[in-house]
Amino acid sequence: MTSFVHVEQPATHPGVARAEAVIEHIRVARRSFDGARGLAALLLAAIVASLLVVADTLISTWNDGGLLVAWLVLWGVGFAAMAFFAGTARSLAVRAMTAVRAAARRRAAARADEQFLAYAKQDPRILRDLQAISTRQEADSAEVPTLYSTLRRVNLGQYY
Repeated sequence: MTSFVHVEQPATHPGVARAEAVIEHIRVARRSFDGARGLAALLLAAIVASLLVVADTLISTWNDGGLLVAWLVLWGVGFAAMAFFAGTARSLAVRAMTAVRAAARRRAAARADEQFLAYAKQDPRILRDLQAISTRQEADSAEVPTLYSTLRRVNLGQYY
């Protein structure tokens, strides 16, 4: 009599499953990363360091008898500065990151416009279409659209 042995074999390898879980965890962490937090910490450290330098300069003129009091004052200034400037450093960092991202978006849009215009110069059909759209747009309103918005309207079929 012949008997068959059915061994349950897993469909996935445990090491591969763990590696996929780690990669997904890194991907989620990367999406939730906020660059403003690191910038805020850097700004706060710079502010506290400058206050500590000023306090150390003032303390260095004291005599040796008041050295313990001087160190206590120095650390008090440091902790007070961290508590006082934390919110300001965070809001400044958020504004700086927002401005950097907006500037990057503007540069990317300008670069896309330049690439499209370079391509349009090679293809006379696209250039004629753009000129016709710009002429129609000028007749409709005094505001001249950007090349990107004109192309977007053409792709959406608003001019046909």
